[in-house]
Amino acid sequence: MDQRLIKIEFSINGRRVAVDIATEMTALQVLREVLELTGTKEGCGIGECGACTIVVDGDAVNACLLPGVQLDGREVLTVEGLEKDGKLHVLQERFISDHAVQCGFCTPGILMSTHALLNKNSSPKRAEIAKAIAGNLCRCTGYQQIITSIENAVDNLARVEGVE
Repeated sequence: MDQRLIKIEFSINGRRVAVDIATEMTALQVLREVLELTGTKEGCGIGECGACTIVVDGDAVNACLLPGVQLDGREVLTVEGLEKDGKLHVLQERFISDHAVQCGFCTPGILMSTHALLNKNSSPKRAEIAKAIAGNLCRCTGYQQIITSIENAVDNLARVEGVE
């Protein structure tokens, strides 16, 4: 079968890339197969589980549903991009210290949904956090530790911003 290729250019985790992709590829396939960024997971493949959540132009998006060609010209953030200069993002730190990670499969998607929320609302209430991660399925934790760790991360961010 002859695959048509198309060149796309976009920003991924703060760096510009130009790649040739098959026109039928999803954003998830571009990330995992072309760019070898495997933090974004494929769970269901139909947009129901949230394991593949990435942030595109500030919004949480299911990468399994987004055609890869639609990444062209966009700003994309994956879980790999949360770390800066070898230091984990406060969300990642709190997930670890608050035991919000068990098997870890859903964690990248939940982190990205939360990151998108915090970009729009730096002081979300518990109900807003729950709503933001409602599209992310976790079979291990029961969500309480996840939501608590997000609340703690928000508190940490507020303290840091209050100092500066």
